[in-house]
Amino acid sequence: MAEGKIPTGEILWRPSPEIKEKSNLTAFLRSENLPDFAALLDRSNADPEWFWNALIRHYDIRFYKPYERVLDTSDGIEWARWCVGGTTNVVLNALDRHRDTSIWQKDAVVWEAEDGKQRKWTFAEYDAEVSRLAAGLKKLGIGKGDAVGLFMPMVPEVAAAFLAVAKIGGIVVPLFSGFGKQAIAVRLNDCEAKAVITVDAAIRRGKRVPMKATLDEALDDTPSVHSVVVLKQFDETVPWNAARDHWWSELTADMPTDLPTEVMDAEAPFMVVYTSGTTGKPKGTVHSHCGFLTKVIADFVLCQDFKQSDRILWISDMGWVVGPLEVLLAGFAGATMVLVEGTPDYPDKGRIWRLVQDHKASFLGIAPTIVRIFMAHGAEFAEQYDLSSLRITVSTGEPWTPDSWRWFFHHICKEKVPILNICGGTEIGGAIIGSIVTLPLKPCSFNAPMPAMGADVVDDAGKAIMPGQVGELVLRLPSIGLSRGLWKDADRYIETYWSTFPNLWRQGDWAAIDEDGMWYILGRSDDTLKVAGKRTGPAEIEGVILETGLVAEAAAVGVPDEIKGSVVVCVCVPAVGETADEALKKKVSDAVVGGHGKAFLPKDIVFVADLPKTRSMKIMRRVVRAAYLGIDPGDLSSLVNPDTLVELRAKAGGEGV
Repeated sequence: MAEGKIPTGEILWRPSPEIKEKSNLTAFLRSENLPDFAALLDRSNADPEWFWNALIRHYDIRFYKPYERVLDTSDGIEWARWCVGGTTNVVLNALDRHRDTSIWQKDAVVWEAEDGKQRKWTFAEYDAEVSRLAAGLKKLGIGKGDAVGLFMPMVPEVAAAFLAVAKIGGIVVPLFSGFGKQAIAVRLNDCEAKAVITVDAAIRRGKRVPMKATLDEALDDTPSVHSVVVLKQFDETVPWNAARDHWWSELTADMPTDLPTEVMDAEAPFMVVYTSGTTGKPKGTVHSHCGFLTKVIADFVLCQDFKQSDRILWISDMGWVVGPLEVLLAGFAGATMVLVEGTPDYPDKGRIWRLVQDHKASFLGIAPTIVRIFMAHGAEFAEQYDLSSLRITVSTGEPWTPDSWRWFFHHICKEKVPILNICGGTEIGGAIIGSIVTLPLKPCSFNAPMPAMGADVVDDAGKAIMPGQVGELVLRLPSIGLSRGLWKDADRYIETYWSTFPNLWRQGDWAAIDEDGMWYILGRSDDTLKVAGKRTGPAEIEGVILETGLVAEAAAVGVPDEIKGSVVVCVCVPAVGETADEALKKKVSDAVVGGHGKAFLPKDIVFVADLPKTRSMKIMRRVVRAAYLGIDPGDLSSLVNPDTLVELRAKAGGEGV
């Protein structure tokens, strides 16, 4: 068990009576005759079948054939089956349900390119595009159970492609748009993809990046792929294989705009999302037609109050689970999705805040790492814009630090809009712990576990611990959103998630609950530092460094030491205006010692221009450690900035310790 510290702080946000009264959660509680969320949580954990049945009924989650039983654990909780005997399709619930309603002529997708160009689709236009592409894919011989890679930037067609594959019963395999050939090939080979949908090229930070050419290189080693659909974005010649490649526009021409949606078993997989492992090949998480969307509705519609009237802006990528999540969430709710090409701070440092203003975004997704970047840019880039349209902000990715949380709450939320923090992941299909819009918030906190999951914090023996202690985050119940194993690797699924504690899902995060019932994530348990017999999470050490204001980003890792067993190394990005010199090193070192004691005196402090990150902006500490030591970093397919390793190895002297 980690010997960490829980962030301290007072409650800084409380829901108004109006927010409580108009919340989706209050409507659900009334429909089930429950007095408050605490009663809902208790009943859902005692009787999860009741909860999922009630949620499906309340939100009219549709089935072609009703299921016979919502949950079957006869094969063990590790292999729970859901909505047994039922048939459905995510497209039935995320698009078809709105046909012949007032939603049909509403904006479904509003898109802005990096250069400011905009496009819009109504739900009717969206559906027509989905149907035409789905019919085109069927013409290519793609059908039920066939895996189709999705290698595209965030343009409107990526959402249509996602739903088109699911509509015909195929399995969507979202690929990060910044992947190189090896990462693409590994994933497509693992799922034996029959086809890939891509674009000729994309724009990133003002530069044209070839995507079709990169895919072609990957397909040299991917024999299962027989068809490639290419969306043309630029008037340039691209490599072409006439026997395999098809222009989107030509494939979809004259195709029907009302293709029927395939009826699928409720537990049939509709998506395989790959997530990097610490070692070995990426893990293919498997999500079903009934599971993923139902969990998204529980987390975001019920608990975080997403409404039909919302306009969601969450700058992401389809290769991160947030991409599919926002497509299905907005589609189900009949809300407007604001899709954005590029990054939050290019071509101007206040881009994301301008997008909020211009598109009147009401539901904003953000990562704490991104917020720290904007802190370095300065608050003036946010405060010049009108952010009054914001109603809810949602954060995920990395744990908050108190200074970044308060900066965002003050400058962006204007101390009126809640920061609904969530923690879960690709394997969860949503959140384990989160923030309920009807409950108060402290900085960096999660104010509640999600219903019907049996979330808990346990010690090394798997026993629940007292408030104020730090332990492993686990689930005591199966959840409808959980990955249905790992693609073609049942043993690895059990070993990774279910083998540490009997009948408990181990998430791999250090967590704690304070005396007020607020939850906190203190970093990955795999990243734990143990120095002179003392264990702590890297987020705690990084927190005291970031609080100095001298450093924009930090990664604390443990490296071998003959005397102590392990010592701390801090790799930092200096704040704007700071000089990476010995004086700054001493200030950082003093901050660590002052916060944690002499035992954690850093052996080395390395300054770099950037830290290795995943596509979801999580700092890859195991990669930082490996680069510093000059050892094999393992799977790097999710690394978005591999050039950082070259600098880090050079700064570390290429010799390790």
